[in-house]
Amino acid sequence: MSKERPIFIFVSGGVISGLGKGITTASLALLFKSAGFRVSVMKVDMYLNQDAGTMNPMEHGEVFVTQDGIETDEDLGHYERFLNQNLNFKNYMTAGQIYKLVLEKERRLEYQGRSIDAYLEIPQEVIKKWETAARNQDFFFIEMGGTVGEYQNILFFEAARRLKIKYPNRVFFVHIVYLPIPASLGEMKSKPAQQSVLTLNTLGIFPDFIVCRAEKPVDAKRREKIALAAALPKERVFSAPDANIIYEVPLILAQQKMPQVMLKVMGIKRKLKRNLKHWQAIVNKVSLTKKKIRVAIVAKYYASGEFSLSDSYVSVVEAIKHGAWCYNLQPEIVWINSEELEEGKDPKAVFENISAMVVPGGFGSRGIEGKIKAIRWARENKIPFLGLCYGMQLAVIEFARNVLGLKDAQTTEIDLQTNNPVIHLMPEQEKKMLKQDYGGTMRLGDWSCWLRPKTQAAYFYHKFGWIGKRGKRIIKERHRHRYEFNNQYRQRFEKAGMIISGTTVDNKLVEIIELKKNKHPFFIGVQFHPEFQSRFEKPHPLFLGLISFCL
Repeated sequence: MSKERPIFIFVSGGVISGLGKGITTASLALLFKSAGFRVSVMKVDMYLNQDAGTMNPMEHGEVFVTQDGIETDEDLGHYERFLNQNLNFKNYMTAGQIYKLVLEKERRLEYQGRSIDAYLEIPQEVIKKWETAARNQDFFFIEMGGTVGEYQNILFFEAARRLKIKYPNRVFFVHIVYLPIPASLGEMKSKPAQQSVLTLNTLGIFPDFIVCRAEKPVDAKRREKIALAAALPKERVFSAPDANIIYEVPLILAQQKMPQVMLKVMGIKRKLKRNLKHWQAIVNKVSLTKKKIRVAIVAKYYASGEFSLSDSYVSVVEAIKHGAWCYNLQPEIVWINSEELEEGKDPKAVFENISAMVVPGGFGSRGIEGKIKAIRWARENKIPFLGLCYGMQLAVIEFARNVLGLKDAQTTEIDLQTNNPVIHLMPEQEKKMLKQDYGGTMRLGDWSCWLRPKTQAAYFYHKFGWIGKRGKRIIKERHRHRYEFNNQYRQRFEKAGMIISGTTVDNKLVEIIELKKNKHPFFIGVQFHPEFQSRFEKPHPLFLGLISFCL
């Protein structure tokens, strides 16, 4: 296949949100990559936000950070976990980015004084972005955010339609539909799926392949109905029933020979030699794993009415799973609402039979006193603990209050007047905060960290092959924060038994803290987000370390 001629594969969804477009996109990309093709992926979000950084996790889900510091939709995390490759700014697009680009060009008179029409200019700029990002790839998968038929994404579908006109033999559409099984009827219904296809047709787009999402496998009769509605041979309609774990999905599609069917339709004659043996082996191992461990995630971004939104911490959840499966353990995630602890709920009852505790990242004052109570319980009762970003900062505050005796210790994010600001604002962030310059201005993306020798952090990074036996013990991890450990307190903390086990290479910023082994078996806090680099086939060392102490 020519470098100059990539094939574009659009993945869209209909009927309802949350169908699994991201998992389907990641699965198809993995199948094509495992067959030896060069692949890349993009998520298109229809929001006017320039990125996901300022969005509430309760509304939009987790903010995933790439190595180059772009704050993106959580689906990029799925792409990286499936493909085991790092993505960057080229792999994420929002409506806000495109509108901003067009308006900046207008201000520079690049349109030579003519009136600007969104219908003409927005799709044109979108197509340019797609073509640039797809360079040097054999296949470029584009997940279309939202649900077909929404007014927010019409111009993006229009861009896809025009790209099809431009490259009629190199643009293909995969449409995901939903077949509900109403409890009162007990029968799978295909009408919503058929209507979804018709809605897509009204935009001038005719799907080449259909993926049917349902609780159970979709039978031949219903696949034929959907094929008829889409004017497709039934061989191009595939079933994607609920899976025990998301990592089964590529195997489910592979069993139906979806990649072979797609290549045949594309006119590509190439014998597929899939290399998914290791992937299959892990899935098989997970399916046989019965022994459970209970891992508590102490959080505040999870309760929404009667529902729990684990999407707020999807990378943390997946990283815990990766680590547990490696040890033949099945993790049971126990969601702990930090506000309930704050209101006086007894930690002893809350953390009964808990094997490990994770306090993830976050912002603001809501629920932090509950998190501090949880951290104290983990420290005093020797529960394996991992604090991520804000979780690390709160571990520092807890230690300062209850070990150093600094009862008013606090972060200046919460209390600017505290006498003991053990966590404070990074100097370069002060001007940005004064100007209310919040979007995309944190310490973001990959930063190097030096690991102190003979520490638990260094041990686990070495044990699991992330650093060599010799060398500088330098790792790179992804960050998303404005506040940091206050260096004025370093000596007091270390004298009391807390080890500064990781710093920036210049030793100016504290990156990792841990307790001495004689004080706690596993108590580590990190200023970064290790969950962003954990993969299905390559779990992160710190999560492996955490789980190892659950045994």
